Amino acid sequence: QVQLGESGGELVQAGGSLRLSCAASGRTFSGYAVGWFRQAPGKEREFVAAISWNAGMTYYADSVEGRFTISRDNAKNTVYLQMNSLKAEDTAVYYCAAARGPYPSRYRYEYGALGQGTQVTVSS
Repeated sequence: QVQLGESGGELVQAGGSLRLSCAASGRTFSGYAVGWFRQAPGKEREFVAAISWNAGMTYYADSVEGRFTISRDNAKNTVYLQMNSLKAEDTAVYYCAAARGPYPSRYRYEYGALGQGTQVTVSS
C-alpha cells in the first residue's frame, strides 16, 4: 500500500487561501486515485475531494465545490488541494489517502490508510 503524508496546513483568515500537498513515499501512486478527507473537532470524518489516476475525473463535496480544486503531479508523486475563499467551517485536520484502484470515490472504505493529517484553522 502507498504511504502518504500531508503538509501545508496553517492558520489563515476567512476568505484566504491555502494549498495542501499530499506526497507519496515508497511506491509511486501514479496508478491510483487519491482522496482528501477532513475531520473537525467533535464531528465525523468527511469526504472533501478526489482525483483519478490521470486527473481525468474529480469529485468534490458539495460544501467545497467551486472553492477547492484538487490536482496531481504524478512526476512528483504529489497531489494538491487548492483551497480558496476559506470559511471558518473549513477548520479541520485534513487527510489524504490512496484509493484501492485508479478511479475516485466519495467513500472512505474505498481508500487505504490515511496520512498523519495537517491542521487547517480558519479564523473568522
